[in-house]
Amino acid sequence: MELKDRLKQLRLDSKKTQKEVAQSLGIKEQAYQKYEYGTITPRIDIIIKLSNIYNVTTDYILKGVK
Repeated sequence: MELKDRLKQLRLDSKKTQKEVAQSLGIKEQAYQKYEYGTITPRIDIIIKLSNIYNVTTDYILKGVK
């Protein structure tokens, strides 16, 4: 599973919208959308925040990322 797919699945499993996740991260919704579309890769500080939001490890989020 690619990073973009894992981020989307985590968001859907938590029943959050892209806007809600973006607000939790302190970024614009369009920036978060680029993570899910695979256009850009989130910085490590964003990965850490995402792991806290979804209550998973950073390793889980990054699993399989090359």
